[in-house]
Amino acid sequence: MTQGTVDKPRTGLVIWMIVSQILTVLSLVIWLFLAGISVMAFDSGVSAEAWTIVIAVWSYPIIPILLVIGAWIAFARRKNVLAAVLSGLSFAPPILLMLLVLILNMAWFATHDIGF
Repeated sequence: MTQGTVDKPRTGLVIWMIVSQILTVLSLVIWLFLAGISVMAFDSGVSAEAWTIVIAVWSYPIIPILLVIGAWIAFARRKNVLAAVLSGLSFAPPILLMLLVLILNMAWFATHDIGF
């Protein structure tokens, strides 16, 4: 900080980063369950598709961990917008996946007569 300048308080950003990282930990709790059941992909035998599913599911924690680290580095370098975006992206994949499943489910029911 140079003489005569005043830093803006970043309390809101810190609160956002903490809340988003709590949501990230919650997404990892859900991931732990999915990682456990992902090995059922091998129930019908070993195949490239089964390995792809298991590796994709098991590698998920790498993404939020790297985003959280990047967010705190950006925060330390006073890149507030980047820190907020990276912190928000750390829990976004599971939410986007659930949104995609919901949209596809609604689209399927809209195009198929199920006889209600």
